[in-house]
Parts: sequence; C-alpha cells; structure tokens
Amino acid sequence: MLFGKKEDRPQLDMERLPAHIAAVMDGNGRWAQKRGMPRTAGHSAGSEAFQNAAEYLNDLGVKYFTVYAFSTENWKRPEEEVGAIMGLLDRYLRKAIREMTEKNIRLCFFGDLEPLSDSLKQLIAETNEISRHTTGMQVNVCLNYGGRAEIARAARLLAQECAEGRLQPEDITEAAISRKLYSADIPDPDLMIRPGGELRLSNFLLWQNAYTEFYFTDTLWPDMDEAELDRAIAAYQSRKRRYGGI
Repeated sequence: MLFGKKEDRPQLDMERLPAHIAAVMDGNGRWAQKRGMPRTAGHSAGSEAFQNAAEYLNDLGVKYFTVYAFSTENWKRPEEEVGAIMGLLDRYLRKAIREMTEKNIRLCFFGDLEPLSDSLKQLIAETNEISRHTTGMQVNVCLNYGGRAEIARAARLLAQECAEGRLQPEDITEAAISRKLYSADIPDPDLMIRPGGELRLSNFLLWQNAYTEFYFTDTLWPDMDEAELDRAIAAYQSRKRRYGGI
C-alpha cells in the first residue's frame, strides 16, 4: 500500500490521467477537533476542499469524480452533526446552481434520496436539470449511499424484471447488474483516494472498485490540496494495471 508523503509535488503525465477518480471525504471531524473547533466546522472545510478538488480535476481533464458525501450509516451520528451536513449540502447546491454552468461541471447524485427533506430534493432536481446542459467533468455525489444497498437495489430491480417475464435468470450477468447500479453508463473508477489514515472501503463503490487502484494517505480531507491530489495521480501513473492478467 502506498501512502501519501510530503515530498515535492510530482510531475504528471497528462497523457495518462485517470478518467475516473473516486474519493472518500474522510477526516473532517478530526481536522476540526485538532484545531479546537466543533466537528461541524470540519464539514464546512471539507465542503470547500471538495469544490476546490472538483475544479482542479476538471481543469486537469479528469472526466469523472465520485465522492462519498454521506453514507447510509452516517444517520447514526449525532443529530446536530447530521443537520449541519445537510445544511452544508443545501448551501453548496444553491451555490452550484449559480456557478455550475460557468464551470461546465455536471453534478449528479448516487444513493437513496427519498429520506432527504423536500427542499433538498427540490434543489437536487434543479441541479440535475442544469447538469443536462453542461459537458465538462461529471461529479457524482454519493448521498445516503451504501455499496451493499446499491447492489441489493440492483438485485431487486433484476428480480422484478424476471418476475414480470422480461428477463430470464440466465440473463443476469455482470453487465446486467452494472446497468442497474447508480453508476450505470459511466466507467468504473481508475483511482480511489482514501484520506484520513483509514485502510478500508467503508461500503463505498463495492462493485465498481473491483479493479480500482487505491491511494491511502494520512492527510485529512480538508487538507487535500492540489499537491496531494497530484501525488495520488502520480502514484496511479506509477503502476501497471493487469486486470488479473500477466
């Protein structure tokens, strides 16, 4: 496993950029606590880091950026913290509605959005409508998302088609499952960045990360700047992807 270090910023091969980068936005609360601030301040800093990362990767030419914003398990957190996260998302979307067209970035959402507030769902619908007219990098925000729940949802959709006689069990292939995931029609991640010093997937893109290259770093998400992103991409470019071959 390769961990991020604070060496000089590497030179990237612009011809070998990962098309799709995924990231777990982890360490916001710890970032704030280290500074004697409430955890909610860390989530605010994390949202700024997310926007900066999206804009930088878009400028580089990365085509897809998928981030883990709020998991199905995050509802277990204190009510105040959950409310702060949802409030940040509300403010970010209002800002995105104003700025997204100018940046030419598409913003999409993966996950079960039904439990969200009506106002947040309305903002997401407005954001989706704006995204239909942009052609730049697609940013996928995983919200109320869990990898196991996503796979279970795909299984239910396929089972329903079988029950209705529109599909036979032998037609349930890996490709058929992929088409029922939130990420249908986009390539699997080439690179997955896990900040915060944790060495686990945390139920993130379990199906899609089958052959993804991983980059682990002790850097907390609010400190994920352009240099750290460059180090992650350089680590990816140093590897040979065999997909099970020789």
